[in-house]
Amino acid sequence: MLRVNVVDRGLIRDHGRTVASALATLPHVTDSLAQRLLILAAVALLAAVSTLAVIEHRPPAQGAGALTSAPAPAGWNTAFAGSRGPVGDALRTTCGQVLAAESLGVTHPVLPCGAKVILRRGETQVLTEVIDNALVEPGRQLEVTEALARMLGIDGTVEIEWRFATEAGG
Repeated sequence: MLRVNVVDRGLIRDHGRTVASALATLPHVTDSLAQRLLILAAVALLAAVSTLAVIEHRPPAQGAGALTSAPAPAGWNTAFAGSRGPVGDALRTTCGQVLAAESLGVTHPVLPCGAKVILRRGETQVLTEVIDNALVEPGRQLEVTEALARMLGIDGTVEIEWRFATEAGG
């Protein structure tokens, strides 16, 4: 291991010698090792300066903010859906909401809490949001609250259509 003490640092500034020759005068440091150390230091400095330049010139639209502001797909998706069943006493969802008998919402294992979606079955369309991420019944891709199941005429597990809500037309 190379240790430089106060006396050795004086060698680097002494008589205008190069850093490589000053390092070579240290015990156990050869000319080739000194050159390698200098090259490694130069490469590290160049990498640091390049990284700072890239970070400083990045457009503001890049990064995590751009991902959250991406437009949602507007097409309809199909999914097997069913009712979550009757609401128990003070049932709290994984999204932190307490469900009541009149609650309207959808459970989806992947979509984030609060995501606005439109569900369609036949001629009936309902704007709702994701209120839970834990499905109750296996074999379903999404579940709706019992009040929402009544609005859509869902009995058992049925195929429905859903899409993300958009600002322009809901």
